[in-house]
Amino acid sequence: MLGLKKKSPDRTAAHERVRAWTRARFKLADDKTIMVSEIACSVPGCPPVETHIVFWTQAGRHHFKVFKPLMKAGGNDSAAPFMNNAQVAPQALDPDVP
Repeated sequence: MLGLKKKSPDRTAAHERVRAWTRARFKLADDKTIMVSEIACSVPGCPPVETHIVFWTQAGRHHFKVFKPLMKAGGNDSAAPFMNNAQVAPQALDPDVP
């Protein structure tokens, strides 16, 4: 399998922790979907592993990244409602977004 990691209780807990933090930080309802992924980055100057977070609101799709592995990402990371340009993932990287 390419890049997939076996789920462990610690990884599952980390996913839930980041989802809960995102839900609280952005005041998202319990029925809103939040996707959390750990992605390797090969861009020069980029951390080797980042955590990407995607959710949707009435305003549209929101995608940001935390410059840490999933197991270290969470409550003290910035990701402000008006995120800085370094954290906002460009939509050009998503083939499904026009």
